[in-house]
Amino acid sequence: MTQQTKDWSANQYLKFENERTQPARDLLSHVPLTAPRRIIDLGCGPGNSTTVLATQYPSATITGLDSSPDMIKRAKKVLPDHDFQIADLSTYTPDPATPVDLFFSNAVFHWLKADDRIVVIKRLLQPQQEGAVFALQVPHNLNEPSHLLMRETAAEGPWKEKLAGVQRDGFQSPQELYDLLKPVCSRVDVFETSYYHSLESHEAIIEWVKGTGLRPFLEPLVDGEEEAFLADYLRRLRAAYPVSFDGRVLLKYPRLFLVAVK
Repeated sequence: MTQQTKDWSANQYLKFENERTQPARDLLSHVPLTAPRRIIDLGCGPGNSTTVLATQYPSATITGLDSSPDMIKRAKKVLPDHDFQIADLSTYTPDPATPVDLFFSNAVFHWLKADDRIVVIKRLLQPQQEGAVFALQVPHNLNEPSHLLMRETAAEGPWKEKLAGVQRDGFQSPQELYDLLKPVCSRVDVFETSYYHSLESHEAIIEWVKGTGLRPFLEPLVDGEEEAFLADYLRRLRAAYPVSFDGRVLLKYPRLFLVAVK
């Protein structure tokens, strides 16, 4: 569920499946529902977050939505007994005849334009019954070296004009989330967790971000530009991230969590 021009790659995303799924497990642990009947997994990706939901709530009716055909194709293979649909988060509206108890979103809302995020949350949550939950987590890492160096590489290379302005919008602060959602919610919990992922090498950092944050920078590049960009980016990563005792590299990855109850 993004605004990217090319389809997402489920294979690239799943190279770090466990690391990408752990935040979904952590988010779900804060959802104050014991037996939701209907769940919508917004931006379900290849089904890893949907699997977490189905394991926790085996009796629930779960629908997974994503704008990527490749992601939906993979999700259907993983969970053939569940409903998966290609949908655009910015326009999706659930069937009003069937109340939704839980909207769950694992690493999707940061791809929406900043002005659209709260609008979408309110549009989905407000028609639901009292006690309905909207739970999301997003990367909160635009100021981490991995992402600062993307922008630096883009701004200082021969592709700088082509990549001018390429970057997702920063996410709302915890204070903004609370103030914007509390008027329509009985409870708004916001928290942040930093994960330190032990990766095989600096090249593994690139493999990680190629599946998500690096995509907008690489999509416009042609005729060898991508290889040159990645070589320059790798050089900068090697200077920013020390090699650990065992030869691996620790990637700090902050994530922002929101659990809102109508």
